[in-house]
Amino acid sequence: MTVETILSICLGIGLAASVGFRVFLPLFALSLAAYFNFWELNESWSWIGSTAALITLGIATLVEIIAYYIPFIDNALDTIAIPLATVAGTAVMVSTVADLSPVITWSLAIIAGGGTAAAIKGSVGATRLGSTVSTAGIANPVVSTVETVTSIVMSIVSIFLPILAIILVIFIFYIVFRLYKKLKPKTPKSS
Repeated sequence: MTVETILSICLGIGLAASVGFRVFLPLFALSLAAYFNFWELNESWSWIGSTAALITLGIATLVEIIAYYIPFIDNALDTIAIPLATVAGTAVMVSTVADLSPVITWSLAIIAGGGTAAAIKGSVGATRLGSTVSTAGIANPVVSTVETVTSIVMSIVSIFLPILAIILVIFIFYIVFRLYKKLKPKTPKSS
C-alpha cells in the first residue's frame, strides 16, 4: 500500500465523518479541492470537480445550512439525512480512494465511509432530538452551529491534513459515545 493510498483512505474517512454533520458541505469541499486541482479524484468521479458540480453542491450546502436553523425543519431533515449521509459518506470514500481494487475500494467505501457517516449522523440526530425535548428547541440553533463548524473544520483538515483527520474522527467517536451515554435513559435497577 502506497502513501498516496493511505492518505486517500484517511481523506475519505475524514470527509465521511464530516458528512455525518452536514451532508453537502464535505462534498462541496471535495468539489472545491478537485476544481482547483488540489486533490485528484478517481477518474470516474472527476465530474465532482466540474463547474456545474461546484455550483450545484455550493447551493445545496447553503440551503442545507440555512434549513437547519428553521424550527421543525431541522428535526425533519435529521430523519431523512441518515440515509443521505450513508450514501454521501460512501460516495466521498469511493471517489477519493486511490490504487486499490474495486472490491476493496467499494468495501471500504460502504463500511468505513457509509458506516462512519451514518453513525455520526444518527448520533447528531439524537443530540438534536434531545435538545428539542430538553430546551423546546431553543438550543437547536447552537447545535446547528456546532455541527456546521465541525463539518467545515473536518472537511478542511481532511483535505489538507488527512492523517490528522483520522485522529479527529476517533476523537469525535469518543465524544459521540460519551454524549450517547449521557442522553441514554437510565434503566432502574431491580432488587
